[in-house]
Amino acid sequence: MSERYQNRNNSLPEDGRLPTIGVLAIQGDFIEHRRMLDAIGTESKEIRLPKQLEGLDGLIIPGGESTTIVQLIDIYGFRNPLRKQVKDGLAVWGTCAGMIVLARKLLDKRPEPLGLMDIEVSRNAFGRQIDSFETSLDVSGIPGPPIHALFIRAPLVTNVGANVQILAQVDGDKPVAVREGKLLATAFHPELTNDTRVHKFFSDIAST
Repeated sequence: MSERYQNRNNSLPEDGRLPTIGVLAIQGDFIEHRRMLDAIGTESKEIRLPKQLEGLDGLIIPGGESTTIVQLIDIYGFRNPLRKQVKDGLAVWGTCAGMIVLARKLLDKRPEPLGLMDIEVSRNAFGRQIDSFETSLDVSGIPGPPIHALFIRAPLVTNVGANVQILAQVDGDKPVAVREGKLLATAFHPELTNDTRVHKFFSDIAST
């Protein structure tokens, strides 16, 4: 697989600028995210070193094993450069384990999250992998029919800050998709379906 996908259609944001979105490629399902970005015509890069954050409009932190991802973030020295880039306007989307990485606080003792998003998260809130499930979700800001959402050892948002918008919930009161400015977090895995709407939603956020 080449390090950079070329967009396969001519769709552009209204300002005519095509966003470049990086996918953190140190652990987890980054390849699946790149395929989705390619499908919507958004340029993507695999990000393995902090210096590669420069010039990005957005970054996806994929699902995987949250403790391992955080350990590798610190081993490769991403923590402070990523915080700086977010402060400077980088859009970031965390899926499943990526939601855990973005959080301000975890109910668990480990790992130490980046504290980028004003949310409190419980890891593996829906049980073990055997307890994984699928459901249909209405996601605020995404038009059309409900999203087909896959939850695999999924986290759950247990508290949100005043500036955090809850985009989707399960069981009526359990937040599984949240947004704070240019930060997005989902407990489910849009990259494991054929529905590109959440990736388009994030690409639009990164373009602003």
